Amino acid sequence: MENNILELFDLKFSNYTFDEALRKITFLIDSNRKTVVSTPNVDHVIKIRKNQKLKDIYDNTDLILNDSRVLYFASKMLGKPLKDKISGSDLLPALCKVAAQRGYRIFFLGGRDNSAYNAAEKLRETYKSIQIVGTLSPKFGFERDISEVTRIVDEINKSRPEILFIGFGTPKQELFINEHRNIINATLIAGIGASFEFASGLVKRAPKWMQDFALEWLYRLIKEPRRLWKRYLFSNTLFIFLFIKLYFKKIFGLKNRTDINPKKI
Repeated sequence: MENNILELFDLKFSNYTFDEALRKITFLIDSNRKTVVSTPNVDHVIKIRKNQKLKDIYDNTDLILNDSRVLYFASKMLGKPLKDKISGSDLLPALCKVAAQRGYRIFFLGGRDNSAYNAAEKLRETYKSIQIVGTLSPKFGFERDISEVTRIVDEINKSRPEILFIGFGTPKQELFINEHRNIINATLIAGIGASFEFASGLVKRAPKWMQDFALEWLYRLIKEPRRLWKRYLFSNTLFIFLFIKLYFKKIFGLKNRTDINPKKI
């Protein structure tokens, strides 16, 4: 059973600082313990409340690391503080550095516009001894083609990676991992969303001050309004109402409720 569990927003967070999470993951890889890592944010919190299958997948995820400064601040106000924000975009280069030092083999799967390959090339320039043994950015809708999925899994397994990073976005990456985790021969499988796109330079990350003040979502919305406006309009609005309900429950000692549903907010 995983220690340091903090139950919040219907997720069982592994409540670590960034350095603690890095040490924990390194220990699990060295111990050859198959581990699935997810890095949910506000959008994921709302999605699991509408998608029971996704909720079940998160309930069976080995390490759930907070990827949101909004959740970080909200948790403190609710009296159940998360220790840190551990984004997939920060975890990717940090684990690549560890992998280069310890000789782990890595595979990149996902990302738009060959961003997995381009991210690998940039990371090879930074970490000369890194072993990125494969990259794939499958075409849209590949998951509906059984032969293509089989080919992808076979290619991963032939490469024998210790670490498999998957960047399909939620819920696609979680569904893929859940369906194939038992036949993928990788010790660590990490769902990291758009991290390849950041690492490759396809998408620019928000300035550090915006990240620190929980405004990274606003920066991304400004940069990609057509692609992201629905996500942030609906998810952020529903999360505000959810947080208000939980905050008033904390302040006024309202009776415990399990029926808070975004569809009814």
